[in-house]
Amino acid sequence: MLPSGTQLVNKRQDLDLLQGCWTVIAMELDGEKTAAAMLADACIEIQGDRFTSTGMGAVYQGTLLLDTSANPWRIDMKFDAGPEKGNTNLGIYELDGDTWKLCLATRGRVRPSRFASTGGSGFALEVLARGKELVTRTPPASTKAAASSASTAPITELEGDWQMASGIFDGKPMDQSLVEWVKRNTTGNLTTVIAGPNVMLKAEFTTDPSKSPKAIDYFNLAGSNKGKTQLGIYQIEGELLKVHIAAPGAPRPKTFEPAKVKGDTLTVWKRA
Repeated sequence: MLPSGTQLVNKRQDLDLLQGCWTVIAMELDGEKTAAAMLADACIEIQGDRFTSTGMGAVYQGTLLLDTSANPWRIDMKFDAGPEKGNTNLGIYELDGDTWKLCLATRGRVRPSRFASTGGSGFALEVLARGKELVTRTPPASTKAAASSASTAPITELEGDWQMASGIFDGKPMDQSLVEWVKRNTTGNLTTVIAGPNVMLKAEFTTDPSKSPKAIDYFNLAGSNKGKTQLGIYQIEGELLKVHIAAPGAPRPKTFEPAKVKGDTLTVWKRA
């Protein structure tokens, strides 16, 4: 990052400096810090003016547009592949040697004016460090085992991509402006829930559709509940999926009425 008052480097030079792989070492979304375990494999690789982001629940790809004539420097990330395809994140950035700081608007058309993420802002604040190429990164054994398990597990009625329609967490409804950014992918026995760039849930699951209501059990692979089991119920009506999950250690819910208890979640999804 150049000192204030000096001549800014041009876009081409900055793009040259960004080439290669960058590891995400810290992130905040809506003022909430992302657990380090959730970022273990998160990285962004820049090749030319294209980026590929992996390790945050899905693969995101697109093009970068930089503007170093603005203060702070501006960045537009235009997604053309992955869950955010067709969207553009407006942001600002700093580049200081092997450290790259980003503040991105994960929704809406208001560009951040400073490097901060506050509750309800939809801003993601990320700090990245220059790292190895993506192809040389070796996933942890647990991640590889989960991926292998998912690819060979039987397909369930939860298979595929889902868009959140509503959510109640800890007894409190999620703001509808946030709901539209939450997506779910289920492949085999692995389910991942993402909100913009943030992974909300990554878990292996089992179901018992013979129960009434149908039963589902999560085994969390990442986040604050990593290694813990959560019991739940689900139902599918047409293109809608409803899932009620109890907090870790709590008994399985009997109904689809949310509990005002930390860790209790009731979500409704529509097939994407």
